Amino acid sequence: MTAAGNLGRRLVLDAPVDADDGAGGVTTTYQAVTTLWARVVPLTARADIAANSLGAALRYRIVIRKRGDVTTRHRFQDGERIYRIVAGQESADRRFLEITAEERED
Repeated sequence: MTAAGNLGRRLVLDAPVDADDGAGGVTTTYQAVTTLWARVVPLTARADIAANSLGAALRYRIVIRKRGDVTTRHRFQDGERIYRIVAGQESADRRFLEITAEERED
């Protein structure tokens, strides 16, 4: 169970903005939606290859107060860190949203 007092980190919630790239595709950028209080707990790390670049994918649990507008298309920013949302579920008491997120390190 999470207590509201444990939410001690400020994160920016970003929403995707899709734009036509002029060649029949789509370019996705992100726009800040809000800044909110969260708890960020490291879970695991694994070696990862993306675009032929060696790196690591670090997995976190991010807990925020329950919101109905957070999806896997959103992401969080913490300064220079970007957390991509992988999955989310309500806490047992239905007051919080427990999110699994990944950060990529190259």
